[in-house]
Amino acid sequence: MLMLRLLRPDKLVPAVTAFVGDEMGRRFAEPPPFSIEPSYRDSSATTPLIFVLSPGSDPMAALLKFAEDRGVRVETVSLGQGQGPVAQKWIDEGAKDGFWVVLQNCHLAKSFLPTLELICEQQLVEGRVHKNFRMWLTSYPSTIFPISILENGIKMTNEAPKGLRAGLMRTYLSDPLSSPEFFEGCAKDGQFRRMLFGLAFFHSVLQERRKYGPIGWNIPYGGCPRAGCGAAHVRGDCLEHLGRVGAVAELELEEGRRE
Repeated sequence: MLMLRLLRPDKLVPAVTAFVGDEMGRRFAEPPPFSIEPSYRDSSATTPLIFVLSPGSDPMAALLKFAEDRGVRVETVSLGQGQGPVAQKWIDEGAKDGFWVVLQNCHLAKSFLPTLELICEQQLVEGRVHKNFRMWLTSYPSTIFPISILENGIKMTNEAPKGLRAGLMRTYLSDPLSSPEFFEGCAKDGQFRRMLFGLAFFHSVLQERRKYGPIGWNIPYGGCPRAGCGAAHVRGDCLEHLGRVGAVAELELEEGRRE
């Protein structure tokens, strides 16, 4: 390891990762799958849950699936110009009725963050909030984010995986690809699986290429698994549609031959 540090410092991090994996096990060298359940169990109605975003990651699909599995109503507000009153309205109703409120892109709402800080300090207190209420926040690291919310909230991060293998695993473990109904629901099963692997592999390659900066690229790729899953939905529907069109064309051709 010392010789590697002297001769090839650029290979030191992969070598240390491989060494830890060999000596202690792969679970110490690979990040665990992203899960909301542990953080939710530690939360309460008075504790905001904060997603610290990073390029190439989007927790919304996992959060909406988690809420759907629990049968919870979710109201989402993408913060920006003029969305502060809308967010405050949903927080007031959610705290009263017990549903979840998601405030996205808090780093873009500089004027609303002081109000949000007051809401957390004065409104989200025991006895004034429904026990099932949860407030979820998403934000990139920012100096304008209130320190008090960070200190009192439960913080989570979902960084983009490192390596092609980790990228492929994350794509296949993401909703809806992890659902047997979706994965096995296409009429063109073989074609769909080959298409899906190519799409996931292409996405993982693009994610890995980000580390090289502008070399070979004009615009950085910031895609997330949610985008890939959406593309898989569209391509799966197209395969089924083309299969139906092909069947109709063959039937018409056969009838034409009989005539």
